[in-house]
Amino acid sequence: MSYLVGVTLLWAFSFSLIGVYLSGQVDSYFAVATRIVLATLIFLPMLRPRAISGASRLGLMSVGALQLGVMYLFFYHAFLLLSVPEVLLFTIFTPLYITLIDDLLARRFSPRYLLMAALAVAGAAVIRYDGVNAGYWLGFLVVQGANLCFALGQVGYRHLARGLPAGVAHRHLFGWFYLGALCVALPAFLLLGDAHKLPTTGLQWGVLGWLGVMASGLGYFLWNKGACRVDAGTLAIMNNALIPAGLVVNLVIWNRDADLLRLSAGAAILLVTLWLNARWARRGAAAAAPAASHP
Repeated sequence: MSYLVGVTLLWAFSFSLIGVYLSGQVDSYFAVATRIVLATLIFLPMLRPRAISGASRLGLMSVGALQLGVMYLFFYHAFLLLSVPEVLLFTIFTPLYITLIDDLLARRFSPRYLLMAALAVAGAAVIRYDGVNAGYWLGFLVVQGANLCFALGQVGYRHLARGLPAGVAHRHLFGWFYLGALCVALPAFLLLGDAHKLPTTGLQWGVLGWLGVMASGLGYFLWNKGACRVDAGTLAIMNNALIPAGLVVNLVIWNRDADLLRLSAGAAILLVTLWLNARWARRGAAAAAPAASHP
């Protein structure tokens, strides 16, 4: 739990740093590639290539490609379409996706997910009801793409971790995670990046360095390690603990003129959506439990 709390505090500043100093100023593909390269350089010297099987290496690389590589591509583009508070609020559905993925793996599906999606759209509309346009809804969908990738990565890593050798520390294996992310980030920059929008100030380079070493390097390692040590309910709660922490940082330091009334109203709808989903999930679990036999 301490790992998850620490990373939550670390990541709380990341949203605002990206939105204020990088978004629209530094090519997003370059920013993603730089962060992942720096994170890889931290763990590559600790990597023990022969400590796990080829299948496990491929599994860790796949998780890294999805949870970090593809997720970052979605995430950075969201800041071009939405404000920082909006990006933060729209990340609230990651726990819902974790539950949905678990249900799909168990080959079951509940119609409540359709209602949850409708309520999510309603909450998003309230937050910017006087400025809703195609770009806004595209931003909402882009954030959901990032949420889904992050959820898939967490579930995937928890599953893979059960089969990793108990005598090998995760830091000696986590380099594969970043190498997988590099397989997405580097080709994306080479094919789609804009070499004319590289960092131009020491502050921008410093922000990228901090995000790469601390938020990506240390952050994802500790988050995934912590995710393997708590139950699914605690992990879902900690996924959303990042949202109020990030909002406080952004509103207090960088975005004091935000419309707090609309943000609060939209956030309330999103929170009610999550509460309903959790309530129905518990009710469904209770109904599925076998009845106690009578003597």
